[in-house]
Amino acid sequence: MPGQVGAISNEREGLLAYLAHMRYVLKLTAYGLTPEQLRATPTAGTLSVGGLIKHCTATEESWIDTVRRQPQKVDYEAYNANFRLADDEPIEAVLAEYGRVALKTEETIAGIDDLGQAVPVDHSVPWNPKDVDNWSVRWVLLHLIQETARHTGHADIIREAIDGGTAYPIMAAAENWPDSPWMQKWKPSGDQQA
Repeated sequence: MPGQVGAISNEREGLLAYLAHMRYVLKLTAYGLTPEQLRATPTAGTLSVGGLIKHCTATEESWIDTVRRQPQKVDYEAYNANFRLADDEPIEAVLAEYGRVALKTEETIAGIDDLGQAVPVDHSVPWNPKDVDNWSVRWVLLHLIQETARHTGHADIIREAIDGGTAYPIMAAAENWPDSPWMQKWKPSGDQQA
């Protein structure tokens, strides 16, 4: 996937394309990291690259289940656990789960005729407004783009703190772009040119 979303022909396609792009860029923050680096928390907080991917996966699925009006139980323990990549949890399994959730999102949205369709607001959490009863499917997609982009920024900072890797050089390595005078592919620590 290139560094920019391609041309879009309608709102639905655009919302799904931007969400897919944000997922992709988030997943790229894990590219080339060791299991220990995926779990590393090099900032003052407790966020890790692997944990952020896991959190965005769970968050997207929860929102899509809300759109589908599937009942959900509030599980704060599971919510907190979704910010951590467990020692026995391979990143490949987390990325596969993210792919499954992405497909569920795309299939769900494809089956909805009107992006203005009402989605009930969960008033059990303090961050949702009490004076709003419904979001729309459109709002949910915009929120998922926002949420994923926000956490991609967190993951970018964590990744840079781990090994100095930044988005475009990592993308260049993952997609095997040709090196140029202004863009060199990311290489594992020790292989970087000064």
